[in-house]
Amino acid sequence: MTAVDVGDGLALNVHAIGSGPTVVFIAGFGLDHRIWDGQVEHLAESHRVICVDLLGTGQSSKPLDGYSTANQAELVIAALDKVGVERFSLVGHSFGGMVAFNIAASKPDRVTKLMLVGSNAVRAGRSDTFPFGANGDKMSEALISAERANRVVSRRATLAAGFAVEPEEAVLDFLTGVFLDMPSWSAVACFRAMYATDQIEMIDHTTMQVAQIVGERDRVHSPAGAEWLQARLHASTLEVVPSVGHYPMFENPAALNDFLVRVLAGSDEH
Repeated sequence: MTAVDVGDGLALNVHAIGSGPTVVFIAGFGLDHRIWDGQVEHLAESHRVICVDLLGTGQSSKPLDGYSTANQAELVIAALDKVGVERFSLVGHSFGGMVAFNIAASKPDRVTKLMLVGSNAVRAGRSDTFPFGANGDKMSEALISAERANRVVSRRATLAAGFAVEPEEAVLDFLTGVFLDMPSWSAVACFRAMYATDQIEMIDHTTMQVAQIVGERDRVHSPAGAEWLQARLHASTLEVVPSVGHYPMFENPAALNDFLVRVLAGSDEH
């Protein structure tokens, strides 16, 4: 793992392993490279796998502000520039999928394929145009209030609610520990930034192959939202995994690994 200087006194944690075509992973809200362990192990023998921890997560910098989707995307690109990555396939989960979508739309010459895992990519909350998910303003303030009341309890409950069925305690303990590496000031700023994000106008700029995988019972980023996005993308496929919620890397890792291998097959970009 390497702390990569991305300017303005900030650093993103980057983990790289393997050789071959490059695939970059970005984790969801408050999580980091550790959620991708099974996927990295599965791909590293045939790919150069790079995990980039977003601002506020893992061992990356944790400033008071700068958590907008657009800024996070710029920082990821800066980190990839520093480690010499020009062209790459890109995988993003949940909020990480929103950041990945921003990267793909703003740097289409650099992203060969985009894979969205449990992420509707353009919005976290509903709007007149995107009628899926909760009211963003209300959800943001509810999560911030819960964070300030008892961050440990609220974060554990938020994670648990994303699973289709109650997860094993060991899994929830692990994820909660990862999530708690994000301090409250980062979480509050990121909640606000996430629910203020609207990337619908970027859809027309996302011209590479986009492959989506979403749990049939994902209540965070719904299959209906994924279908809405698929209908508007230039080239898109959608896979819905039965009996899975928001965390396919834990609920059905075999299905996620198979999806990634199939989408990446034939890519010869480095």
